[in-house]
Amino acid sequence: MENNLKSILAECGFGFKKKFGQNFITDKNLLSSIVTLAGVEEGDTVIEIGCGAGTLTRTISEKAEKVIAFEIDKDLQPVLARTLAGRDNIQVIFRDFLETDLTELEKQTGKYKLVANLPYYVTTPLITKVLEQSGLCESLTVMVQEEVALRFCAKENTSDYGAITAVIALRANTEIVKKVPRTMFFPRPNVDSAVVKFTIEDNRITVKDAELYKKTVHAAFAARRKTLENNLVNGFKFSREQAQSLLVECGIARTARGETLSPVKFAELSDKIFGMIK
Repeated sequence: MENNLKSILAECGFGFKKKFGQNFITDKNLLSSIVTLAGVEEGDTVIEIGCGAGTLTRTISEKAEKVIAFEIDKDLQPVLARTLAGRDNIQVIFRDFLETDLTELEKQTGKYKLVANLPYYVTTPLITKVLEQSGLCESLTVMVQEEVALRFCAKENTSDYGAITAVIALRANTEIVKKVPRTMFFPRPNVDSAVVKFTIEDNRITVKDAELYKKTVHAAFAARRKTLENNLVNGFKFSREQAQSLLVECGIARTARGETLSPVKFAELSDKIFGMIK
């Protein structure tokens, strides 16, 4: 498939653009594996982000009822016209997904699964957009840089655990379902990748105010070497006594740092803050 794709790209005069992080997958077994891991079934609607040369798009379309694929690079239009030829259940939209009104899009899709080989530079904002704005996405199965995948799936008390981990945990369960070496891409990137599956669970962790939860998490990690107490004082302009009182009420040691708190503990802390400031 790789040689065939290279020929199509050359015949269409396509040049790779570094700013879009374009690295395509051509291995049929890997493509099929991603679709299987995403749980794509007959009758599903799938949204794909960054369809590139269409190799994953076509593989998804062989299982799903409908594929809506977003691609930012309009120069890929003649390439996709050839690689997706004969697949009438695919709609390609040449637009930046980050600028798409998700509410309006979901009026057309109904429930859907999202599958993507994500350009590294849009990974976090795209996942955040879907988790915060979507009401109908059931899961995201995305190929991302391996070190980013480790952060998404980290547990508390580990070096990879951070604000993004705790924010994602509010709405989704995350799991690394496959590791993918850099040799599987064309052209070859400088890093290895991993496939992460985000299974969305409404009310997974219940909080009184989701925005306050996120503010609490970001405050806790604002200065990683400082104690949680100090970060709460700085992040919320609490007095030292107020910060200490919050920690006592939540059963958190004064010497604790943000990375020691699980998402559930962050929820408890943010709810205590809610009661204090509302």
